[in-house]
Amino acid sequence: MKLSLGFSPCPNDTFIFDALIHHKIDTEGLTFEVFFDDVETLNQKALRAELDITKLSFHAFAYVAEKYALLDAGSALGFGVGPMLISREPYDDAAVGRFKTPGNGLKIGIPGKLTTANFLLGVAFPELKNKEELIFSDIENALLENRIDLGLIIHENRFTYQDKGLHKVIDLGDYWEQLTGCAIPLGGIVVNRNLEHSIQLKVNRLLRQSVEYAFAHPKSSLDFIRQHAQEMDEAVMYKHIDLYVNKYSVNLGSEGRKAIDTLFTMAEERSIIPAQPKNLYV
Repeated sequence: MKLSLGFSPCPNDTFIFDALIHHKIDTEGLTFEVFFDDVETLNQKALRAELDITKLSFHAFAYVAEKYALLDAGSALGFGVGPMLISREPYDDAAVGRFKTPGNGLKIGIPGKLTTANFLLGVAFPELKNKEELIFSDIENALLENRIDLGLIIHENRFTYQDKGLHKVIDLGDYWEQLTGCAIPLGGIVVNRNLEHSIQLKVNRLLRQSVEYAFAHPKSSLDFIRQHAQEMDEAVMYKHIDLYVNKYSVNLGSEGRKAIDTLFTMAEERSIIPAQPKNLYV
C-alpha cells in the first residue's frame, strides 16, 4: 500500500523520516510517495486534504482536525525552541512596549498565517497586524534589505540571524513557557482520518520506530539530511536536530498532549481558531 507523505526539508524532519522512507525499518508493506515542502505549503496542502500523512504547524492543525488525526510520534515540541522576533537594530524595553500601540505601522515578515509562530506573535503582540507572508528562509534578507521592520523566524534561522548582524527582540518560545509552564508545540505529524484505523495505528507505530532508529544511529541519515539542508554545515544541522527532536518526537505522552491541549484551549478562548473535535489524536 502506497501512502502520500509530506514533510519539510529541515534537518529535524529528514532525521525523523529517513529510516521510514528508506526502509531501514520494516515498513510492514507500506511504501511512501514523498513531497518536500516548506511548512506553510504543507499547511495549505493539509487544508485541501491532499496528503495521507503530513507535517504541519499546530496552528494549521486546528483548521483540519476534522480531516486529520495527530500521531503520537514525530512531533516537534520543546523548551527553548520557539520562534523569534528579530530586527535590524537593537530594541530596548520601551521600544518593544510601543509594539502594543494600535496602528503602530510596523511591518512584520512572517513565515505563514497558519504557523504556530504567527499564533504566538498574535498572543504576545495582537496589535502587530501589518504582516507580510514570506518563505521562512527569506525573512532575514527581507530585513537586511529594509523591506520589513521586524522578522518572525523559525527553523535553522535561529542559528544564523546573529551572523548577519540582526538582533533578537523577543523569544516567543520563552514567552510561551513563562505564560503556561508547558513545552511549546511547534509542529506535528497527522494522518488522514479517511484511512482505516488499523493503517493509522500502523503509521504511528512505524514513525515511532523511525525516530527510535534515528536516535540509535544518528549518522545513518547524514547524507539524506545534508542533501536537503540548504548549505548548512554539519554542526548546525545537528544543533537543529538536538533542539527539535526529543522525547516528544518519540511519544507525546501526557506532557506533550497537555501542551497541545493548552495551546488549543487558549486559541479557542481568544477566538483565534474554531471549536475543535473532542479527540485530536489517533
